[in-house]
Amino acid sequence: MSGARGSALAILRGQIERIEAAEVVHQRDRVALGHSEVDCALKGGLARAAIHEVFCEGRQGAAATGFVTGLAGRVTTRKPLLWVRQDFSDIETGALSMSGLAELGLDPRRVVMVRAADVESALRASADALACDALGAVVLELWGETRQFDLVASRKLTLAAQSSGVTGLLLRMAAQPLPSTAETRWMLRAAHSPPGAMWSAWGAPRFDAELLRNRHGPCGRWIMEWKCDECQFSEPPAYPQPVAAAPARRSDPAIFPGAQRRAG
Repeated sequence: MSGARGSALAILRGQIERIEAAEVVHQRDRVALGHSEVDCALKGGLARAAIHEVFCEGRQGAAATGFVTGLAGRVTTRKPLLWVRQDFSDIETGALSMSGLAELGLDPRRVVMVRAADVESALRASADALACDALGAVVLELWGETRQFDLVASRKLTLAAQSSGVTGLLLRMAAQPLPSTAETRWMLRAAHSPPGAMWSAWGAPRFDAELLRNRHGPCGRWIMEWKCDECQFSEPPAYPQPVAAAPARRSDPAIFPGAQRRAG
């Protein structure tokens, strides 16, 4: 074995040992999400001081953004949240709405937005931010497939999060999951909001959340409803609704706009 190869293997073993050691230190530092089945699968809640990946198709970007906002609200407590976005994300999905974050229960005054010119800049900014224990969480939003975010980059983010105690949330739109050191990996889709009155503008946001990877527990798929006032997820309650009879001499039932809306 050459000296260079042996040195590289030694460095890699050292990094793995640090990751495993940090897991022992932080394994009990979890925050409950509010959904009992999900919290049970996560052994008590979402692990802090770790990296969590949220994937979605391009058309499901609004739902995934809402879900990540909910996760960030649960883990940040009173500390600031740093949100790193590529400039390209504004072109594809539009700018983040501060009033929208507020409606979901996240205080916009605690949100610091960073716009990066490219993936490399976004990764550097996120790694530096994850090393700062003054933050509660860091959201890194990347659009599409990117070769720059590989296993080495993922490990760097994980080590930074574990050393500082800051939680990292990776929002990956229109991308396929690749090997990483993430604690959990989710696939997000919008779910129908509960039916409400005709004059009701919105139902409670609902997410079809599939847990694809869970390093310390089982995976699964759940409908998770976000309670904006309580700032937590919950199981969707049943809404028994009487069904009105269709008027006579009418072939098709009336469909009221807004009876069902997508979460996001």
